[in-house]
Amino acid sequence: MDEQTARAQVAETGRLLLAQQLVARTWGNFSCTVDESRFCITPSGLGYEAMTPEDVVLCDRRDGSWQGTRKPSSELGIHAAAYALLPNTGFVIHTHQIYASALGLTGPDSLRLSEAERRELGGIAWAKYGLPGTKTLHKNVQDAMATGARTVMMVNHGALICGKDREEAMARALLLEDFCRRSCLGQSDAEASEVPDELLRRAQERFPTAAVADTSAVLALAALREPLRAQLDDMAQMIGRVAPAAADTGEALRLLEKHNTVLLPGVGALLRGEDADDSEALKLLIHKAAVAALHCRAAGRNVRLSLLDDAIMRSFYLKKYSKRKNG
Repeated sequence: MDEQTARAQVAETGRLLLAQQLVARTWGNFSCTVDESRFCITPSGLGYEAMTPEDVVLCDRRDGSWQGTRKPSSELGIHAAAYALLPNTGFVIHTHQIYASALGLTGPDSLRLSEAERRELGGIAWAKYGLPGTKTLHKNVQDAMATGARTVMMVNHGALICGKDREEAMARALLLEDFCRRSCLGQSDAEASEVPDELLRRAQERFPTAAVADTSAVLALAALREPLRAQLDDMAQMIGRVAPAAADTGEALRLLEKHNTVLLPGVGALLRGEDADDSEALKLLIHKAAVAALHCRAAGRNVRLSLLDDAIMRSFYLKKYSKRKNG
């Protein structure tokens, strides 16, 4: 594939994945092979909506060197390993998709797949957790790919999907989400009740971008009246170690002073972002975290990030990511 076409495909893919809710914010990364020695990859920390082909970074498969005005994704090494280990791979997608992230927490036995479905995914393997951008994560994902699997469940994090081209990689990402949704346990069909006008008015007096997340998963989780502790590292990044549970509106508003997301029975989650974009991202993240928590609870699995990993992810977000999300 010529370089300009590869750049254009990578730049467009972020918007396609956002539309399918397979990524949030700039979390995730993707790459496209150019030739036997080079591939293009997403830059680090740049919003997908405005990404152009010129923002995409050209990388050397052999030594990791790169060209461009922006720094490449910190997962550059994982993409290079995919091209080296998996023959005929032309496109690699790393997602933070909702149901795959949930099923990743409970291991291979929790995902019910036929042999035909495994083949559709190009094989599937699990990779142990490692902090993003670290040698530990690189090694864990590389070990999973060494089995020949084109789909890798990255525990506490997301998924990596490889295909011969973008169409195959995207198709596998969507199939994976369908298969994981089918296997996901403990989900609810609770319907949202009308959010009290007084609650939003009072919240928005203090935080103009305050909003409510009231998906069935968030409502079901809030009904448990228990705090939600981070199981996925994107929750740890943006929400923090815990989303507390409030007993009533007054307590929810008090907790919102210190926490950007608060669970409230009958409402769902009251949240506040730094701006409108942040609030929309928080809605998606708390829904995703709720799906994962309900699944783990129903599966009888108590899965959490370590306190150290929680702290590192949150610190990274506050010091770096949140300041550069707009490029």
